[in-house]
Amino acid sequence: MIYKVSHRSLIAYDPPVIHARFNLRLRPVAWAGQKLLSQRLSFLPLPANITETLGPYPVNTTRLIFAEPLRELSLESEFQVRVAARPIPDDSSTIEDIRRDALQSRNLTMLAPAPYLFGSPIARLHDEIAEWAAPLLPQGRSILAGVRDLTAAIHSGFTYRPGITNSKTPPIEAFRKREGVCQDFAHIMIIALRSHGIPAGYVSGYLRTEPPPGEDRLVGADAMHAWAQVWCGPRLGWIGADPTNNCLVGSDHIIVAMGRDYADIAPIDGVFVGNSSQHMNVAVDVVPVG
Repeated sequence: MIYKVSHRSLIAYDPPVIHARFNLRLRPVAWAGQKLLSQRLSFLPLPANITETLGPYPVNTTRLIFAEPLRELSLESEFQVRVAARPIPDDSSTIEDIRRDALQSRNLTMLAPAPYLFGSPIARLHDEIAEWAAPLLPQGRSILAGVRDLTAAIHSGFTYRPGITNSKTPPIEAFRKREGVCQDFAHIMIIALRSHGIPAGYVSGYLRTEPPPGEDRLVGADAMHAWAQVWCGPRLGWIGADPTNNCLVGSDHIIVAMGRDYADIAPIDGVFVGNSSQHMNVAVDVVPVG
């Protein structure tokens, strides 16, 4: 499947700010089963300096520096990407196998399991989440069965409720409320897996959405999505699991970046000098084109 993705952001400041710097993480990384066909980033006004970097995790970062006072910034990312189905072969690896392989791995690439074994700034380990997940990840369980059970448990046990949490809400708070959005559910799943010695990463990307039967698709109604990637051993590698939708990741999911948690791969962040209020409007379209 080929998708055309458009991600538009309008950021406004009142009064204008100075020395503004932004990090954009909107250019999809190379990933198995996914091929970026074209991509364009546009800005208004134009920055004084633009640099592109890759890493240390699988994330492309575009850094913008503005030398003049900035009142409003318009950003647009447009790209086309081909996403193939990601078949998952049968595998008998157990959770114990994955723990052992992760600790013994000498992989030093960006896809190594080691950085995703431990707590991170947002996805801090919590005994409460670890204890909740323990029955779902028992000794002798196959890794794929454990991942599916954990995915289903979050989907059935938590309520999707926008506005209850935000990007600064600790995962343990969403866990105790048993509600939140995709970012919260991905973090909870990651903490549960890492607490039991299973490497897990946080993914930002896009998901094809379908309108209700008989209704037209709403332009700009889509949004960025988040899910977990689970390291399932040297043979299977990274497998995506989407607890918001109770599924393993397939051809409807478009990967942009993977990090330890949201802080590593936030779509837009930065700093400025000033005492201004900031307002941001975002519109995303994900359209199948072939």
